[in-house]
Amino acid sequence: MNAAQRIAYVTLFPELFQGFVEASLVGQAARSGLISFDFESPRAHGLGRHRSVDDTPYGGGSGMVLRVDVMLATLEALEARMGARPRRILLTPAGVPFHQATARRLAAEPALTFVCGRYEGFDARLEAHVDEELSLGDFVLCGGEIAAMAITEAVVRLRPGVLGNAHSVVEESHGSALLEYPHFTRPASFRGLGVPEVLLGGDHRAIAAWRTGEAEARTQARRPDLFVPYAEAKAAEEARVAAERVERRKRRGRKPPAEGES
Repeated sequence: MNAAQRIAYVTLFPELFQGFVEASLVGQAARSGLISFDFESPRAHGLGRHRSVDDTPYGGGSGMVLRVDVMLATLEALEARMGARPRRILLTPAGVPFHQATARRLAAEPALTFVCGRYEGFDARLEAHVDEELSLGDFVLCGGEIAAMAITEAVVRLRPGVLGNAHSVVEESHGSALLEYPHFTRPASFRGLGVPEVLLGGDHRAIAAWRTGEAEARTQARRPDLFVPYAEAKAAEEARVAAERVERRKRRGRKPPAEGES
């Protein structure tokens, strides 16, 4: 059995995670010993009587900035308790966009720590003490907690033993270069809308072809940024296969060399 992946969070609001780590697939993975969770609040390492974790920005400007000394003290205390140095991930709108490929990479890590920001963000010097910075997309949230949960779920479901059907992560959207094909289940007819006949016929080859065609059409319409490189790669592969077929035919049709010829 694989060792449990350890996931920790640096957050001012650990209570936001309570339902998340207990419910659904993530909670089931934790109860099964496939994943474990830990939390550390910067407030426990805050300064002064009020446990301050932030301060006004140098150079002026609106908002408050999380202090680098407080945040790093929080990280170090968390890791001392864990007895490990997880991969440190800073959640910020200025980070690298998170993709399914990132989820697969992080799923292979033995331990992760998500650093969740609040207010106007982090003192930039914290960047020197983390391994990477990630963003969910081109929008801004009030803090990093929701982003941390989204990335956690994307990662946890890829861990061995978490999903009942491991093959499902291959066929789903972003599991390959295409968005996933549409799904249908009972009833066969609903308010005038039916199920494609090919799915009812039992011809698995035809079903597979239909699903590929639908995935391609859906990706081309909704995500041309994904479809263009897919189509180029597909055309290149088809050209390579065609060239190899021509070469094999040439070799089969070539006369054997005459006696004495090399």
